[in-house]
Amino acid sequence: MNNDIAIETEDLTKAYKSFWGRRKILALDKLNITIQKGEIFGLLGPNGSGKTTTLKLLLGLITPTDGRAYVLGKSTNDVAIKSKIGFLPEESCFYRFLNADETLDFYGQLFRIPGKERKLRINRLVEQVGLEFARKRPLRQYSKGMLRRIGIAQALINDPDLVILDEPTSGLDPIGTKETKDIILALKERGKTVLLCSHLLSDVQDICDRVAILDKGKLQLAGTIDELLSSKNVVEVLIRNLPDEAIIEVETFIKEKKGEVISIRNSSGTLEDLFLKIYAANISNSKADV
Repeated sequence: MNNDIAIETEDLTKAYKSFWGRRKILALDKLNITIQKGEIFGLLGPNGSGKTTTLKLLLGLITPTDGRAYVLGKSTNDVAIKSKIGFLPEESCFYRFLNADETLDFYGQLFRIPGKERKLRINRLVEQVGLEFARKRPLRQYSKGMLRRIGIAQALINDPDLVILDEPTSGLDPIGTKETKDIILALKERGKTVLLCSHLLSDVQDICDRVAILDKGKLQLAGTIDELLSSKNVVEVLIRNLPDEAIIEVETFIKEKKGEVISIRNSSGTLEDLFLKIYAANISNSKADV
């Protein structure tokens, strides 16, 4: 493998036998993808498209029926490479009687991280995922969103080179979603590779460098967000401080050149932008009242 490649699959295939073993069900059919080191890669598709099967194959949890997969330059059968991978499953299972610190300490010991370094990482991660206020509570008292946050911290405790996240923002409110996306972008800045599965397409569009779309076990499309979403015959122009009469002149000019004006309207943000703006204003007002 090229040293710049984090994940590469060659005709990766997985078939399961149906009831009584009479017929094979093709969960993944000759998947060929390449993920570069240091990029955020989105894996998309409806339920049953082969996403979870792909993740299990890359993690070495199941063996392929045919084809091969390489992770960080090694075969997925290489046990040693597991220490360089962080994984957040769609449904995390924790010991509910442990608190956040004890949970992260447990996983840190599994990776044989020295005690002093383990403590530093725990403090940093608890703060990073916003759980300082609840770090001493047992996990049975955590909401779904809080469990998602500790799951993200658990996936990062070994400072992995490759981070695989399955629905990382599931159960999070808009603030938690924004903070999680910031964490993922910060991982990219540190040179980490992130493989992200999500049903929230806005999250993928916001942070992923490239995406692959699966359906019925087959790769349908792959490329950058711009490549997949851009329309070749539509040009978008954003203009500021143009008077109304000038806008009419621009519209007339376009029509004279045989162009079609689809819409002229004020630019708008997203609902997430509005929510975060209100939240930030409330925080600012609360501090002013103290």
